[in-house]
Amino acid sequence: MIAVVGPTAAGKSDLAVELALRVGGEAVNADSMQLYRGMDIGTAKLAPDEMRGVAHHLLDIWDVTVTASVAEYQRLSADAIAEIRARSRMPVLVGGSGLYVRAALDRLEFPGTDPDVRARLETELAEVGSDVLHERLCALDPAAAEAILPSNGRRIVRALEVIEISGRRFSATLPAHDYRYETVVQIGLEVPRDELDERIGLRVERMWEAGLVDEVRDLEKKGLRDGLTAGRALGYAQVLTFLAGECSEEQAKAETVRTTRRFARRQESWFRRDPRVHWLPYDAPDLAERALALVR
Repeated sequence: MIAVVGPTAAGKSDLAVELALRVGGEAVNADSMQLYRGMDIGTAKLAPDEMRGVAHHLLDIWDVTVTASVAEYQRLSADAIAEIRARSRMPVLVGGSGLYVRAALDRLEFPGTDPDVRARLETELAEVGSDVLHERLCALDPAAAEAILPSNGRRIVRALEVIEISGRRFSATLPAHDYRYETVVQIGLEVPRDELDERIGLRVERMWEAGLVDEVRDLEKKGLRDGLTAGRALGYAQVLTFLAGECSEEQAKAETVRTTRRFARRQESWFRRDPRVHWLPYDAPDLAERALALVR
């Protein structure tokens, strides 16, 4: 199978569609926020015409009130990939959520949970906020803290829970890179940092023009503000803050750009640690041909 990975705004979705068309494939989503119904503009979800007839799996499967689970995604992605392969089609995994990519591709077992520890940490999260817990994670497991945004309270809680119940760093619970499939080609899209920053700024501007605020306003009626995962998504969390009257719209937009750029650096750092990724320049005129050469 093929996987197209890399930072946000690098052009992964378009390349995945092109590759799927050329190899007789179907796309499997590995963007944690594109799993949610109605979160279209802020996640840059492809419109039907942009999919160009390529079947896409694991899009729009959860309500915004559902709390995401990597273990559940692992099961769902395994089922989708098996179904595609059973029809002699090529699965093309695409997305920038690093842990979801590894859950789909690798032999990965997730540590257990302790309801009491989880409840205590979640109570603390509600009382002191995610930044305080992220500082604690920095001290206990710098590698995990680097990979998790300070605003992602749920993942911070999970990391601290694993550390407490196992006595091991959360980052150490990920085993060595070991594909669960016989042949996998991971293609990473490489974008110079200044160009990536510019692309992110343009993307956020276009999202606002496309109606992100109205999208968030509609999703708020469906429980987005209470969603432990969806409500903290980049762009959505900032617009919710604006709608609550806690900042101006321009401040929400600027904060979305800032946090997305920061997130993109974390994505790139995550995928750079995987020696199996073949990196290609995102703007190569023969990008599809070079990617196909790797596959062949």
